[in-house]
Amino acid sequence: MNRFEGSGAGEAEIKYHDGDYQIVSPGSFVRCAVTGESIALEDLRYWSVSRQEPYVDAIVSFKREEQLP
Repeated sequence: MNRFEGSGAGEAEIKYHDGDYQIVSPGSFVRCAVTGESIALEDLRYWSVSRQEPYVDAIVSFKREEQLP
């Protein structure tokens, strides 16, 4: 993963790519687009490139895919 070197205790702004992400604005977490839960960057594993959304886990990611066309 693309890691930002420096301090950032708030919410990060991320650009999601296939298999990787780029930190646009430093922080230590992002919020799940569905549940609103905080996801530490080191735990971030699931996102949508087309919607630019992070998800807390695979189940939430799958449910989001089912909801949207």
